[in-house]
Amino acid sequence: MSQNAASSLETPPGLRLSLRTFILTASLLVSFVSFAVVLGLTGLVCLDALQQNAGRLAYQEAQQFYRAIPFLMGKGFSRDELLSLYNEPSGKETVGKKSVQLYRTEVVEQLYGKVDLPADSDVAYVLRSGVPLERKEGQEVKSVYPLVAGESCLGCHANARVGSILGALRVRQDLEPITRDARKKLLPLFFFLSPIPILMAIFISRAVNARVARSLNELGDKVSQVNSIRDLTRLEFNVAPGFTELDRVFTEVSELVGKIRAVSVDKEIMELEIQMLEKFIITSEVIRDWKEHVGSLLLEINQVVEAYMLFCIFQVGEELYDIEIFWRSNPSEETRQQVEEAVLRKVRTENARLAMSPTLHVTHNVAAAKASTISLNETEMDLQTKSLILDSPQIGGVVGIGVQSESAWNTTRSLVIDSILTTLLNVIGSIKAIHKYTKDLEYYATRDPLTNLFNQRVFWELITYEIGRADRHAYRFALLVIDLDNFKNINDSWGHATGDRYLATFATQVQETLRKGDIFARYGGDEFVIILPEAGEEQAVMVAGRIREITEELFVTTPDDSKAKATASIGLAVFPLHATNERDLFLFADNMTYKAKGDGKNRVSVPTEEDVVEVFRLVGEKARLVREAVDERKVIPYFQPIAPFSEGLPECCEVLCRIEMDGEIIPASEFIEAAESLGIVGRMDAILIDKAFAKATEEGYQGNLFVNLSPKSMILQEFLPNITGLADRYGIARSRVVFELTERETVRNLTLLEKFVRDLKSQGFKFAIDDFGSGFSSFQYIRQFPIDYVKIEGVFVRNMLNDYKDMAFVKTLAILAKEFNISTIAEYIETEEILAAVKSVGIDYAQGFYVGVPSPSLQMGEGVAAAASEKGQLQSGGAVC
Repeated sequence: MSQNAASSLETPPGLRLSLRTFILTASLLVSFVSFAVVLGLTGLVCLDALQQNAGRLAYQEAQQFYRAIPFLMGKGFSRDELLSLYNEPSGKETVGKKSVQLYRTEVVEQLYGKVDLPADSDVAYVLRSGVPLERKEGQEVKSVYPLVAGESCLGCHANARVGSILGALRVRQDLEPITRDARKKLLPLFFFLSPIPILMAIFISRAVNARVARSLNELGDKVSQVNSIRDLTRLEFNVAPGFTELDRVFTEVSELVGKIRAVSVDKEIMELEIQMLEKFIITSEVIRDWKEHVGSLLLEINQVVEAYMLFCIFQVGEELYDIEIFWRSNPSEETRQQVEEAVLRKVRTENARLAMSPTLHVTHNVAAAKASTISLNETEMDLQTKSLILDSPQIGGVVGIGVQSESAWNTTRSLVIDSILTTLLNVIGSIKAIHKYTKDLEYYATRDPLTNLFNQRVFWELITYEIGRADRHAYRFALLVIDLDNFKNINDSWGHATGDRYLATFATQVQETLRKGDIFARYGGDEFVIILPEAGEEQAVMVAGRIREITEELFVTTPDDSKAKATASIGLAVFPLHATNERDLFLFADNMTYKAKGDGKNRVSVPTEEDVVEVFRLVGEKARLVREAVDERKVIPYFQPIAPFSEGLPECCEVLCRIEMDGEIIPASEFIEAAESLGIVGRMDAILIDKAFAKATEEGYQGNLFVNLSPKSMILQEFLPNITGLADRYGIARSRVVFELTERETVRNLTLLEKFVRDLKSQGFKFAIDDFGSGFSSFQYIRQFPIDYVKIEGVFVRNMLNDYKDMAFVKTLAILAKEFNISTIAEYIETEEILAAVKSVGIDYAQGFYVGVPSPSLQMGEGVAAAASEKGQLQSGGAVC
């Protein structure tokens, strides 16, 4: 009922009356009226009977007197003597006062004289007619009888004849004193009996209230407490009024409650769903404090459903599972133990894989530690624990979720709670996935995922720090650059899985020979670097010798039971003996490694004075050749196809930089550092983009062009006008140009870079993150910049079929990107199996030698990509580049 309708039914305050008061008042009124009526009628009847009896008595007395007159007259009584016998003395109050009078006719008057007594009409009538008359007038009874002469009367009345009327006898009796006396006696009786209606009213009021008011009050109290559909479930009527009509009302109300339960969804449930949707927004704070967030979700659920605990199951390893139990408040020790056993029993019963797991690690978390302690019995836990256990891990490795709460009381509510649980499963899985991914990013920001050694980016930070520290404290340190000889043969002979096992084993064994403070990093591929703080050339040679010996003895067993072996060529450099900055120091040690390879491999190359001169001559020569190539615009764009997996996605190519030196085409890995150190990388990128746009226009290419840019190039002031001018000149739609952000060099001023990226986005260009997952700054980019594509680091993709962690990592990155509405590209697609694997986890594009090799032309000939398209793994035509 609306508020207006309800207010229209309100009784004015002055007219409000409680049921108890109404019943008591009505009972008193009815009792008094009934008592008064009955008593009044009874009094009237009694008075009437009394009057009738008095009247009859008066008639009888009058008749007796009438019959006695002849006898008394015969005895000699005179008229006055007769009257004195019957008339009462004047002034005397008697009950039923009588008045007797004798009237004479002319016959008697002739003999005895006339009496001065006028006759009224009744007497005159009787004297005239001789007929007796009896009459009642008000409170007076009057009787008039004719005195007829008989034989005995003739003696005294000689002038009369038998039958002559001698006179009339009038007898009058006043009944007022009798009636007044009766009333006086009835009044005390009335007051004596008056408490009876009061007692009757009170008795009736209490009896009715006991049966009606208590039931109605209980109904009113319970209805007033109903603020939600949940409260309606507790509306029960234990006492019926006992009256047919009211019992029917109570029955109808109970049936109405049942109907509302069946069709209604609680407002609080709907509000909870809305609040939960807000809670489902995943922020960095949620990711960081995901357990606290799940605890707050549990407290939110408790606003409409009393849920004591919630548990989640996560797969953290091949056969390892974690169970996180979240309590609303602290459980008792007995409850904690019982719930843990119940959860373990339930998950092992509902999932065969969990039943076979050797370890299920359980962790307890409390949402509101200061709330009252929870104590549950085993029956409550078994009956009220609702769970959703999956056959295989979902997002974030989540396997199942469950909640221990009060039972749902209707189908609709149960469905809503089920939907919340299902959504909660996905949300917690997503949060856990992103949390795990964030933790992995934090780890892999500094670590190589295969060997768990420091990665290249951290190596450069650490060597810069070590140079500063060594310079301040005036000590030396050594740098070793290790290159594994013939490692490519291991990959070619037994595959990358065997090669990866060899690299991991090599890293472990070498790490064991180093000091605690030594820095061991994987620079890339089969190349490693070691920083030896406070070590001179002699100590560096000893360490390098041990590493060479370890490598010479190291092997891993291959699938065909062969032994995969390799050797190591090691070069070294000492700060500040051979160089005074990190770039030159690394170039020196790297060149010594190539010298060791040139001298026959499997050896340690110790620099001589001639080597120092030769290395810097070669470095200078490379720098000169790079500068000449840029000055002469010998920068050549190469194009590698990026193939989509599904229809509707645009075809793409990555633009790769090559330069021509002495008639050879040199890849970027051999000159990019020299170009950056010379400060000409911006010019190089401009030439590359110019030629790539020209080639695309020349060949009529309509796909997207991915262009690798160093962050240094992007913050140049002239970059934006140059790139927009080139796009307009060659008729290249800006939305087809995708710039790749790399982490070759850390950009310290992210605010400046963000402004530049947003400026380019406002011009219509797109952006991608290259080597996504290789460093923590990738995650910063995806949060801070408007990214369109992410290219997943190839080291994860290449090994995803052999390592569960890499597979989970690729899958998680794909899911994360989709959450941000970002397209994903998998790099290092080198086999058909890897291509199928990345497609199965939801990756959008594939790039790698299996899809297509870099080419100076945008038209790809027949090759593995065409074969892959024919097998249905790639979208037909998508790999054309």
